[in-house]
Amino acid sequence: MNDEKRRPKEQQLVEDRLGLRARVLGTEQAILVGILYGLEAEEEESLRELELLADTAGIPTLAVIVQRRPRPHPATFIGRGKIDELRAAASELEADVIIFNEELRPAQARNLETALNRKVVDRTQLIMDIFAQRAATKEARLQVELAQLHYLLPRLRGWGAALTRAGGRAVGGVGTRGPGETQLELDRNKIYRRIHFLEKRLKKTAGERAVRRHKRSQSDLREIALIGYTNSGKSTLLNRLSDSEVFVEDKLFATLDTRVRRTEIIPGRPVLISDTVGFIQDLPHDLVPAFAATLEAARTADLLLHVVDASKPSWESDIRAVMDTLDSEVFQGQDGRPPMLTVMNKMDRCENGLPVDADGIQISAKRGTHLDDLREIIASRLFPKARDYAFCLPHEAVYALHPYASADRATIIEYSESGARVEASLSSDEWRALQEVGAELIDGASSPDATP
Repeated sequence: MNDEKRRPKEQQLVEDRLGLRARVLGTEQAILVGILYGLEAEEEESLRELELLADTAGIPTLAVIVQRRPRPHPATFIGRGKIDELRAAASELEADVIIFNEELRPAQARNLETALNRKVVDRTQLIMDIFAQRAATKEARLQVELAQLHYLLPRLRGWGAALTRAGGRAVGGVGTRGPGETQLELDRNKIYRRIHFLEKRLKKTAGERAVRRHKRSQSDLREIALIGYTNSGKSTLLNRLSDSEVFVEDKLFATLDTRVRRTEIIPGRPVLISDTVGFIQDLPHDLVPAFAATLEAARTADLLLHVVDASKPSWESDIRAVMDTLDSEVFQGQDGRPPMLTVMNKMDRCENGLPVDADGIQISAKRGTHLDDLREIIASRLFPKARDYAFCLPHEAVYALHPYASADRATIIEYSESGARVEASLSSDEWRALQEVGAELIDGASSPDATP
């Protein structure tokens, strides 16, 4: 890497057929570039987010350059005058890479590299590179590599001999001369083979995940999925609700793998809580499969907690980005979506209080503010109101009382020849489950169908 850094930039930009320039390195420094189309508040927030993405990737930002245009330039994204300004700034600041806030077409990227004589990376490449750096599970790493290869294919490029060197002529000798394949074609074939290999591996890992999901579905525990924009505080909330210590960092995409914790949301009411990968504006479509575990957790949950960073000026656009992703990538018109509870987080950072039009329970996961209220609301959504029952349970079925007795919701009053006399606070579903193992109401007790 150090040798690459010392090479003149003119040499670094020659011959990069396998997309090494699609990666950002920790030794590089960047200039960020974006276009302001008119909605300046949202676009400036998007540029601040790009700077946070660069920081997450380990790339310091030297400067941010913007241009006001109604639409991108078809050949170079920004205008010729702005290219001259950018070239001068890159030379003066000794920038190694120019990062654009939108996805560039292959021709735009090539033209910009030629004009700027610097590595050019777009927002999509940067997000993919962050995923490549931080993905921890085997499946996530495979899926990110697959997304990168799909992105790279139309962007393969070569210069000089690479485009004309044929396999036969390069080796020479009698019987070896012929049209052969260009180096670019060889590279494409190599990538196609790798894509085929990764797709086969991913089918296998998807099957393994399905087995794990099936085992989890055998449990009667209700499931909650934490969803939301990246860095909205989902992992902090998981730690608070489950008294665990999952990794938390004030950076975008600090969580790239779904974590599941078992906890009692209120005494006697155990649940499973899944912490999922955060969404983001303009999420690269090829990266969506890397969210497989996240999307699955959202689809199968009994309740979605949509965690929103209420301290951000762009909280409304963050909500729209999450909802758009859910509509287009997760549910896609699916009926029977899980109910959703909006959680306005980070109220401790809101100096003037939360916006008046904010809809949802207001908390601070970091400080633990209003978490008891949140637990009560979750419990009311997941568990029907309990009622008091007095019943007789056969001796051989007393084992079925264990989960309720351990939560102080069931007490054995006495034993008789016919079984155990029990008083318990149960939901209608729990009562029906006990009836299936022989529970019968004691004379004079309220009927399970009676109005509470």
